[in-house]
Amino acid sequence: MKNALLMISLILSSSLMMAQKTMTPELLWKVERLSVMGLDKEGSTIYIQVKTPNIDENNFDSKYYIMSVTGGDLVEIKKEDVATTDKNTSPDGAYKLFHKEVHIEDIKGTDLYKDLEKSDAYVFTDLDIRHWDTWQDGSYNHLFYKKSGADDDTGTDIMPNEPHHTPQRPFGGDEDYIWSPDSESIYYVSKKLKGKAYATSTNTDIYKFNLESKTTENITEDNKGYDTNPAFSSTGALAWLQMKTEGYEADKNDIVVLHNGVKQNLTNRWDGTVNSFLWSNDGNHLFFTAPINGTIQLFKVNYPGKKRIAPLVEQLSEGQFDVTSIIDQKDNTLLVTRTDMNHAAEIFSFNLKDKSFKELTRINQDLYNAIDLPKVEKRYVTTTDGKQMLVWVILPPNFDASKKYPTLLYAQGGPQSALSQFYSYRWNFQLMASQGYIIVAPNRRGMPGHGVEWNEAISKDWGGQVMDDYLSAIDAIAKEPYVDNDRLGAIGASYGGYSIFYLAGIHNKRFKTFISHDGVFDTRTMYGTTEELFFVNHDFGGPYWDKDNKTAQKVYNEFNPITKVSEWDTPILIIQGGKDFRVPIEQSLSAYQAAQLLGIKSKLVYFPEENHWVLKPQNALVWQREFFKWLKETL
Repeated sequence: MKNALLMISLILSSSLMMAQKTMTPELLWKVERLSVMGLDKEGSTIYIQVKTPNIDENNFDSKYYIMSVTGGDLVEIKKEDVATTDKNTSPDGAYKLFHKEVHIEDIKGTDLYKDLEKSDAYVFTDLDIRHWDTWQDGSYNHLFYKKSGADDDTGTDIMPNEPHHTPQRPFGGDEDYIWSPDSESIYYVSKKLKGKAYATSTNTDIYKFNLESKTTENITEDNKGYDTNPAFSSTGALAWLQMKTEGYEADKNDIVVLHNGVKQNLTNRWDGTVNSFLWSNDGNHLFFTAPINGTIQLFKVNYPGKKRIAPLVEQLSEGQFDVTSIIDQKDNTLLVTRTDMNHAAEIFSFNLKDKSFKELTRINQDLYNAIDLPKVEKRYVTTTDGKQMLVWVILPPNFDASKKYPTLLYAQGGPQSALSQFYSYRWNFQLMASQGYIIVAPNRRGMPGHGVEWNEAISKDWGGQVMDDYLSAIDAIAKEPYVDNDRLGAIGASYGGYSIFYLAGIHNKRFKTFISHDGVFDTRTMYGTTEELFFVNHDFGGPYWDKDNKTAQKVYNEFNPITKVSEWDTPILIIQGGKDFRVPIEQSLSAYQAAQLLGIKSKLVYFPEENHWVLKPQNALVWQREFFKWLKETL
């Protein structure tokens, strides 16, 4: 009997091993994508949307579910049965807020000349001519209110005839506006600048519109950087996120509170930057998320009010994951979403007393259970200036240290975005490692989560210390016996794409292949064509024609990848979106043309209808297949 049971056990174990597989591009595009729509009025039920890519239709299918805030089964419902608390309804229930596009300016040929109805011309006399992936057509997002229950969609425009946006473009939503607790006022975010001033500034403000007087007050006029995400506490205190420096989009983000005329910055003495926040139910604390040491964790800060107590920041969670959002507080728990490099977003509860997490959803559990997962290791590497730099090393599934593996240096974009435990559907380390590659992902200079000084160090120094950081990372990990030093590659997008173009001219034959997506190739033409001029003004130091500005001239000459093309000698894959106005198309086209004329093995993958990202399912699969085809050919 014992032998028979042993035989059955071995057969079952063997069958399970045979059933195991690794992540593929096609499997990645079966991963379901969870988002939280809100809670019901009683705060006991969570409404959830789950989107699944539909490759055949080249879009996404959505299903809707409810779940208890304490966990349990997901119950599917119809979209029309979603009944979340609507924060856009005034507290007294009398009015609703909504936004829609309003035509303010005549810019298109059909608006300027009514008899030319087939014209597709645009006529501009100032800047702010396009943003992200759309051209300015004279329409602006405006905020309206109307009586609750009114069927019409007209309402009252609180920004009549203003050529300004609320919500902000390109990514703003209803987080840009809220009601006051007394229902008498509307608070909203807007950047009330025009033309060149709009393109060169980050100065959004929070405005207060009074329904009775129809007057508008700028309550953050003294601050010249970003002011965003207003939210009231249960005791009537208003909090928002604030960056101080005008034109610096990656400045330290602080929590500021205004109550009874007293304004307090709660996090200015803390050496970090806030991603998002939520008031505690009692109004005495604010919970927030922030990057730290290659992850995104939960924190809290006390709100002293009139008490003579200094605000104190406390880290609540710790682990190898990202807390990507705070949904709500329920008694002594927080509802949050969480990811790591091997798992897409799921809902968790976080116990504020014992600091433990409980997983409430597992929408992709069967998929992950059926595949072998990579191992993610945290390393520290000494940089050329003696600093300790965190480096994520992602090892292939079923890693065997006695073998040698091709290895990829990953260059993060931003340039000041966190290289944390994110789960991407394109730059997916799980997928890359599952194809047999080791991934080396350094938290190089410019990353948030390692102090403000480390984060700021990349500005105006794009080709300086950060390049040494990249090389320090790959050189250190390449000493491991399982790294095949004859098969090293480097990959990246945006600033990471710039990094690839720059490394191609200085890598001293370390790398056998490169991949750049939407990368900056020529800092001069980047300045001349990008839409958010505040970014290049800050990070490059000013315009390229200012010959007396030595800092800027270093970026346009020494730190300019185009000046090092004569040193290129390595195969390179270049990818570009046609509607990318952040890093416009001429950057990649120029790089590809140079590589071709130099006789370097090169390929251009062009997506006419994609922007800085690749969002359509079939295009995303083309991207993945070309990515791995190139690595197979060249590495």
